[in-house]
Amino acid sequence: MPELPEVETMCRGIRSIVGNVIFSVKDPGCDCRPMAISPSISSLHRRLRGRRIEQVSRLGKRVVLTFDAGYYLVFEPRMTGLVSLVDPPDWSHVRVRMEVETNRGIQEVWFWDRRGLGTLTGYDADELEARVRSKLGPDALEVGSEELTERFSTTRQAIKVALLDQRRLAGIGNLYAAEILHVAAIHPERTSDSLKTADWRRLHAAMRRVLEEAIRYEGSTLSDGTYRNALNQAGGYQNHHRVYARAGEPCGTCRKRIVERIVQAQRSTFFCPGCQPRRRRS
Repeated sequence: MPELPEVETMCRGIRSIVGNVIFSVKDPGCDCRPMAISPSISSLHRRLRGRRIEQVSRLGKRVVLTFDAGYYLVFEPRMTGLVSLVDPPDWSHVRVRMEVETNRGIQEVWFWDRRGLGTLTGYDADELEARVRSKLGPDALEVGSEELTERFSTTRQAIKVALLDQRRLAGIGNLYAAEILHVAAIHPERTSDSLKTADWRRLHAAMRRVLEEAIRYEGSTLSDGTYRNALNQAGGYQNHHRVYARAGEPCGTCRKRIVERIVQAQRSTFFCPGCQPRRRRS
């Protein structure tokens, strides 16, 4: 589930390790489904021991640690992963344990993943560019309105489905696509090429508004309780969802219509038929 707001919150939560050096990278002995880790944990230990962490940043839905000498460690949480500085939700699903030397002693960094769908990969600069950056569109918090229009307006894909394509735009997933389209008053089944200039402007403004709000509330912790911030606390944005997972409830915006659920590209989509009419408003 972690999308841009959750991953941005993870980055901010562990940014205190910047400027310190890696003491160890360890395999905690997880007996669950193996996670994709490349190179091996033992290889990462040999490569990273003594290396200084120069930056913690976000690349789409990934947490990136930049080290001296141009090496990058990329955490991709995917559906159920967390990067944390405190005790994880449980110990049986801890995939990697990193120890960082600080002036206060050893700081532990945990990569936890209940389902093992996440990945951890080390890259040289050229590899990161070729295998990750080149395959992502602009960041959803950085793209301008005109570029957003150019990237989406020529496809006949439904706008909700198109927003999930990380090659077009990086960072948005199923939850926030639904919330953004609701705020923008755009029906999720409208084809991207049917949107007009005013629609794109509303969509761009809604995207910034929703993502920035979600970051301020430190992301969304859903009913499964999986997502926690770097201090093992629940996010707060789920209390402000307008339509996501609210099918059958009155719309909190218009308070007249009932939120509906449809399926698009095997994913649930939630919308208000009153706030988000199928036909373009004049």
